[in-house]
Amino acid sequence: MSYKITILTDEESWINPYIDKFIGKSPYIINKIFHYKDITEGDFLFVLGYTKIIKKDYLLKNRHNLVVHESHLPKGKGWSPLSWQILEGQTEIPITLFEASEEVDNGLIYFKEIMKFDGTELVDDLRHKQGIYTMDLCDRFIKTYPQCIMNAKLPTGEETYYSRRTPEDSKLDIHDTIANQFNLLRVVDNEKYPAFFMYKGEKYKITIHKCEG
Repeated sequence: MSYKITILTDEESWINPYIDKFIGKSPYIINKIFHYKDITEGDFLFVLGYTKIIKKDYLLKNRHNLVVHESHLPKGKGWSPLSWQILEGQTEIPITLFEASEEVDNGLIYFKEIMKFDGTELVDDLRHKQGIYTMDLCDRFIKTYPQCIMNAKLPTGEETYYSRRTPEDSKLDIHDTIANQFNLLRVVDNEKYPAFFMYKGEKYKITIHKCEG
């Protein structure tokens, strides 16, 4: 069956290469857009890596508006859930595809998988696994629709919320060990929000890379 599918993302989002690869391999015609005002009527709207608020009228244009979020909803709502859970020391992190609703991260859940990490991954490694799982969930929804909506579940349990990460969250403590702060180094972005520390009133930036061999 043919569906009209749209993917909405930020133009500068890290997930764009994964979206493009997915579109290139998909048997469906998929339209990628960068602003909610470009949403047209259709079947599925996937909102991936999009950080702006979408007005309600535009969410009425598609039969399903779908979001992927890395937590056990309703636990871990909000911003950057993967980064926050890595900072908490988690090694098994859920990734959930659900229906967008007026309440933040509170729609029907269609699929949930567990991403496993060994503790050595840096941000590019984390994003790589997240990108693969994200597009796999989107693909599964399309391929199993409409049967998949019959098994949808409401999020249950304790509700918690992660705040938006800021550059200040990449600050290192010069009095603490690298080992104790390694999870912070794993989630920093060397370009957009690099690790840094303050010393004698001066700010110093640190970048982190894996070495070959």
